[in-house]
Amino acid sequence: MSFLSAAALLAALLVVAPIAAHLLRRRQAEEQPFPPAHLVPPTKPAARRRSMLEDRSLFAVRALAVLALAVLGATPFVRCARLGIARKDGASVALAIVIDDSLSMRAPLGGGPGGEGKKTRFERSLEAARELTRGLNNGDAVAIVLAGAPARVALASTTNMAAVAGALEGITPSDRATDLDGAMTLARELLRGVAHVDRRVVLLSDLSDGSPGAPPIAGSGDVATWAPLPELSAGAASDCAITRADLRAGKVRARVVCSPPAEEGVAAGAMAQAPTIAVSASSGRSIELRAGGKVLQSLPLGASIRAEEVVLDMPADAPEEVTVGLTPGDSIAEDDEAPVVAAGGALPIAVVVDTAASHVATGGPPPIEQAFAAMHLDAEVRPLPSVPDNPDELNAFAGLIVDDVPGFTPEGRRSLAAWVERGGVVLLTFGPRAAAAPLGAGFDPLVPGVVRWGPSPAKGADVASAVFFGPSAAGLDNLDPDGRAALEPAASAGADLLARWSDGAPLLLRRSLGRGAVLVLTLPLSVEESDFVLRPAFLALLDRFVGTARARGGARRIEVGDAFTFDGFKDAAIARLPSRAGEERQEIPVVEQDGRRRAVAPLSGRYEVRLDGERSIRVATVPEREIDFRSRQVADSARGETLGGVAPSIDASPYVALGLLGLLVLELFLRTVGQRRDEAAGAQS
Repeated sequence: MSFLSAAALLAALLVVAPIAAHLLRRRQAEEQPFPPAHLVPPTKPAARRRSMLEDRSLFAVRALAVLALAVLGATPFVRCARLGIARKDGASVALAIVIDDSLSMRAPLGGGPGGEGKKTRFERSLEAARELTRGLNNGDAVAIVLAGAPARVALASTTNMAAVAGALEGITPSDRATDLDGAMTLARELLRGVAHVDRRVVLLSDLSDGSPGAPPIAGSGDVATWAPLPELSAGAASDCAITRADLRAGKVRARVVCSPPAEEGVAAGAMAQAPTIAVSASSGRSIELRAGGKVLQSLPLGASIRAEEVVLDMPADAPEEVTVGLTPGDSIAEDDEAPVVAAGGALPIAVVVDTAASHVATGGPPPIEQAFAAMHLDAEVRPLPSVPDNPDELNAFAGLIVDDVPGFTPEGRRSLAAWVERGGVVLLTFGPRAAAAPLGAGFDPLVPGVVRWGPSPAKGADVASAVFFGPSAAGLDNLDPDGRAALEPAASAGADLLARWSDGAPLLLRRSLGRGAVLVLTLPLSVEESDFVLRPAFLALLDRFVGTARARGGARRIEVGDAFTFDGFKDAAIARLPSRAGEERQEIPVVEQDGRRRAVAPLSGRYEVRLDGERSIRVATVPEREIDFRSRQVADSARGETLGGVAPSIDASPYVALGLLGLLVLELFLRTVGQRRDEAAGAQS
């Protein structure tokens, strides 16, 4: 309630005025001589008659009139507006509501630090979704998509508004990254299956997906896009987060990442784009090593930091559970603390690349090694001259990247397939050398069939199919390579097609093999054949590859939104442990998907895992790219008033004024009746 509304309603206190007027209105009793009274001796009065309301009905009318007058004064300042859609010729509509449940939506509206009772962006988006659904008519259809990475369908398209209301009640915020492009693609796919002519995607997000330079969000074909809440991305929200804290040799190494200012531009070079960006959100803040509510050590942060590693000393007598936190708090409190985990070293990734074929004109390491160094993926890259044939050598790695090799020997294929089945992840890129495999060499069972190389009949990739690359897929439609690899149909059978060429042929596919996975790219990592390694899509591929290697290998630490996998165990249970006061232990469901048992981590923190009776602790960390609060642009067509907007406020003042006029007439009537009654009583006396 605003100050003006409260001030106007204070006029209701004037309701005491009629009470005072009635109590002060005392009539002087008329004295009438009564001769026999002189015969009675006078006595002193024992009590006085209390002052009472003489006409209760008249008082009630006057009190109601005062209250109505107060309400009449407050109604111009009371707004009962709600979000609503604009229909085309009154026809039914089909909506796909995209609700962003990522970490950045925990920030308060308008920016600045959060506080008790201050509405967050996520709460406003849910409120807007309820307003929209309450204003729908019979025959309208609604689907709900969540934009936290990876994007998920919360409710398929339905006309059952009770189911819609129930789905909205079950949506909670998470610590995921943002996947706007994936969510928009899912929403459009859900709408293509409905019979409604008027189909719209309603985007309720702060638009902070870590890619401020990506193309503006707009409609697609016959499906319009509407972003009705610009206030979700308004305000200079800033945030610092601790993405991980590793314990090595008595030292805690905590990585602190802060959000950039909204006016900071986007780096021009794809290779130069690292997820660490300078800000001043760290000014005046400190980082603390905490245990059992006590501060073991505290260090001040720099006045303006990029992503920075802060080293703290771990006391010898420190307990088992230790956390690292930032103080004072900022706009998002959920990412200001992270558990300390005993590090087992960075994720080992083996890379087999021909340095003669994969070189850059400016010199230096191959592009893949430069990309790993720039992206800070907590991966240790180990270049190898060839793929190891010994299974023990392969077991030392969680991931393997092999660029354009002329096949594997039968012994090498068996060892590599067994390693993948145990949870390894391999990325195979095919070029001219892969198509020239000697007799006896090949890629089966990793990739069945023969690999061929030839000129590309298609100029570029189908961007709409390349959801795997996220916003980095932009520009792949003009890839225009000198050649590309062609796979046999057996290679695509049962595989996930992650991206395809514009003619429908596979560009990137994923094959599951046991606990592991095989990623196949029909381009080599050579700048002589194409410029794919110089594009942002290549960085996105490496990021997803490392994430897959962590998840498939049963990593102790994953990013929020990824899944813990429990292959080979009969009994698996997982629960998130409380990280702060007021939280409760949260059981996480273990589901079977694609023949694998897995559990998705929706929040950061410690997770207790019980596998066949054995207990272990795993950790989910905040995605570093989610700390970038810079918003993507939205096309003007997605802000158009023709799609909908805020419905006019309800003005009740005419009705209150009519009621006040009726009370005035009633008061005049009661006063007239009262006067006649008094005159009649006087005439009888």
